[in-house]
Amino acid sequence: MSKGRRISSSISAGGPDENAGANAQADKTTRSSWIRLSALVAGLTAVVGVMLLAFALPAIHGGPHDMRLGLAGPSPAVDAVAGNLTPDDWDVVRFDTPEDLIAGIENREAAGGLVFAADGVDVYTATAGGAPGAAAVTALGTSIAQRQQVPVRTHELVAFPADDPRGAGLTAAALPMVFGGLIPAIALTQLFPGRNRLLLRFVGVVAFAVIAGAALTAILQFGTGSLAGNYWLTAEGLALGMGALALTVLGLEALLGPVGIGLGAFLMMFVGNPLSALGTGSNWLPDGWSTFGQLLPPPGRPVHSCARTRSSAASAAGSRA
Repeated sequence: MSKGRRISSSISAGGPDENAGANAQADKTTRSSWIRLSALVAGLTAVVGVMLLAFALPAIHGGPHDMRLGLAGPSPAVDAVAGNLTPDDWDVVRFDTPEDLIAGIENREAAGGLVFAADGVDVYTATAGGAPGAAAVTALGTSIAQRQQVPVRTHELVAFPADDPRGAGLTAAALPMVFGGLIPAIALTQLFPGRNRLLLRFVGVVAFAVIAGAALTAILQFGTGSLAGNYWLTAEGLALGMGALALTVLGLEALLGPVGIGLGAFLMMFVGNPLSALGTGSNWLPDGWSTFGQLLPPPGRPVHSCARTRSSAASAAGSRA
């Protein structure tokens, strides 16, 4: 009886070869887990690095790039200043009179301008078209006035609304606009899968874009006071931006499956968002990147156009000049 129990115990415990195989399998599983963990950590680190580069590089290399600068005044003064400007930074637009220069800035023929007179230099800016660009025009005019030892006068022609003079609300709207395109695309794909439901997903995206565009515009215009102008035109612009983003993701998902969603999210979040120039204006980005960024949703130029409001002091500035 004891011999039978020993044999049964030996069988249930397993032989030396079986125990060694189990240990080897456990070691292999452990090594595989560590390898996957290491790959995950490395991959997440790479994603964070790419995210940092995507947002930091446009800011670091930002500056005037073919920014249209209006000049008016005596021909010798205009020629002297135009000859000392860096051609890659400034695209000089000459105007016959200060009034023509003011009208040119308001009509987007120039991002800003300088008027030279015997009693000083007048600087005209359009902050709503891009605060960094307006600051660059102001700094240029101030530097020229200091070299000539004459006074400098600054006139804001196209400002952000008084409730948000820095345009902080408009800049902050970039990320919600991106998520406003990604989230509905992902949600509709999960709720209504399959190629036979493409039309349903399309209708859902269009309906969401229209309603969300109206809602975001109401918040920015009536809530935070960051926008001014035609409410419905602004709502249409925001709706088109979010709709274009969501439909792009839907199209990529239909072609590539779940990989398409990841690719679309990557393009819109790490390429389209930092290159939208929503907070700077397209002429502040390096050449080529600004044009490419305006082709991707959400484009900053149409939103900036909606945010522009003519300063009440513009006409007075023109008369003083």
